[in-house]
Amino acid sequence: MSAALPNGFRFSAATSAFQVEGARTADGRGRSIWDDFLERPGAIKDGSTADPACDSYRHPEADVSLAAGLGLDRYRFSIQWARVQPEGRGPANGTALDHYSRVVDALLDAGVTPLPTLYHWELPSAVEEDGGWLERDTASRFAEYADLVAERLGDRVRHWYTLNEPAMTTLQGYATGALAPGRQLLFGALPTVHHQLLAHARAAEVLRAHGSSHVGLVNNHTWVLPLHDTPEDHAAAHAYDIIHNRVFSEPLLGGGYPDLAALGLPDMPMLPGDLELIGGSVDFYGINFYNPTTVTVAAPGEPIPFDIVPTPGVPVTGFGPEWPIMPEALRDLLVDLRRRHPQLPPVIIGENGASFPEPDRAGRVEDADRIDYLAGHLSAVAEAIAQGVPVEEYTVWSLLDNWEWADGYTQRFGLVHVDFETGERTPKASYDWYRDVIARHRAEISR
Repeated sequence: MSAALPNGFRFSAATSAFQVEGARTADGRGRSIWDDFLERPGAIKDGSTADPACDSYRHPEADVSLAAGLGLDRYRFSIQWARVQPEGRGPANGTALDHYSRVVDALLDAGVTPLPTLYHWELPSAVEEDGGWLERDTASRFAEYADLVAERLGDRVRHWYTLNEPAMTTLQGYATGALAPGRQLLFGALPTVHHQLLAHARAAEVLRAHGSSHVGLVNNHTWVLPLHDTPEDHAAAHAYDIIHNRVFSEPLLGGGYPDLAALGLPDMPMLPGDLELIGGSVDFYGINFYNPTTVTVAAPGEPIPFDIVPTPGVPVTGFGPEWPIMPEALRDLLVDLRRRHPQLPPVIIGENGASFPEPDRAGRVEDADRIDYLAGHLSAVAEAIAQGVPVEEYTVWSLLDNWEWADGYTQRFGLVHVDFETGERTPKASYDWYRDVIARHRAEISR
């Protein structure tokens, strides 16, 4: 590592509920948009259903033990809205809250700080039927859900993510339809940006009212590269940067939305006071980073002004050219964010990881490619810190192999191999590597 990580730097790993829990009909759980989406013919690459996945709802102790074995400072997991409020409104399902309460207690007993995410894409189907994130009312319903969870867990949980990757909900869920809820609205999806950020801000108020001291959200960010050094490709890269990155970050960090009219896009559906509520609503800013994105100008007449193309000259993950590997892109993104926002709040890398082809059956996996990927990106974080970026935490995605959304079980991200037929969990070489990185860091700072 070319630069050292500072004293007090934290290490985490993450999962999300729908990807690991299984038990989709247990204990009164309602339906979510992902239950609806996976039933569409051809929507999921391998036709799988996220059940039993890792069976973590029935066996959370197995995951807690693995988190503790790494020596994690914090474990990021998510709570399913459709478990807590099966119809997205009304009283809480006490059985669901009992489950998540046991998870919190088990983590605390193991010496790992719980860091729940209130929303990791699993919108209750009933809320989507009422318009989903296209409707302003969804922000109010989300705040009510946050209040129910905080009422039960807030005496022990002080650190929260509200939303995971609102960019992907907007761009892939409502604009292109690649993910749930599968709408194809293109730029008609833009209201979902504002309503998600408003939901975050309202939930943050609720969580703080219950005594929480550390509330943020986590955005997916990418470092955007023009394919050619031409004015046209630079303009295309700028447009993509606004749509993927800045429209989600600027209201939180800069006080307002970027100039959408310059791209021929409509204004956000704001009411007076919205930006004041959203701005400054984060105690920390979470960044999920996986890869850079290379774009070129679109052909004349296309509805979108850019085309995403392979990034030349770099290796790729198991997703192929869709996910190029360029650790320095994370450093450059972080440094640029600090340059544009000198008062940047503390930053957490909320997800970083890679999928590579691995066997399905249980057994030891020597995943050198994953170790190289993680080591490169952790070094990039250290270099960004050395340049003044206030990164306080790094989170590996994922603790476990899991159900990878529209790709089903065809992609494996875990530090731990999961045999999805038997449920057997086997730590990979990357698990041992990450455990040793954490132990060495603590030994160095204790000298």
